[in-house]
Amino acid sequence: MNLVLDTNVLIAAFIAKGFCHTLVEQCLRVHSVIVSEFILNELREKLTGKFKYSDENAIAVEVLLRSRMRVVDPTPLESNVCRDPDDDTVLATALTGKAVCIVTGDKDLLTLKKFGDIDILAPSEFEAYEEQFGTD
Repeated sequence: MNLVLDTNVLIAAFIAKGFCHTLVEQCLRVHSVIVSEFILNELREKLTGKFKYSDENAIAVEVLLRSRMRVVDPTPLESNVCRDPDDDTVLATALTGKAVCIVTGDKDLLTLKKFGDIDILAPSEFEAYEEQFGTD
């Protein structure tokens, strides 16, 4: 299935090496993960700024993800959906990449639950979702 992993899920995967790390590895192994330059740039900025990754290590993370994900250039939404324009860019990434779901820890996105035909899930909900809808 086509899906988007939001920046916060990717950060958790590389910082904590816990649940989100396992989730990201699973998604990269069996699904088509969609990403945009916006998500990759935000990831790199957070890793170097907030989490004190070296530029070299943050770039290595980005190179790894680029090699395993499909990068799309999201078409901007016709109107704002979320109070945070960054969240609209995540929605646009999913829409452009024909994703069936977005996996995120962002409360503003999670309150939507759905955007058109795109389901919006917390990382803890993904396993059950995957069992229900399969890995195709």
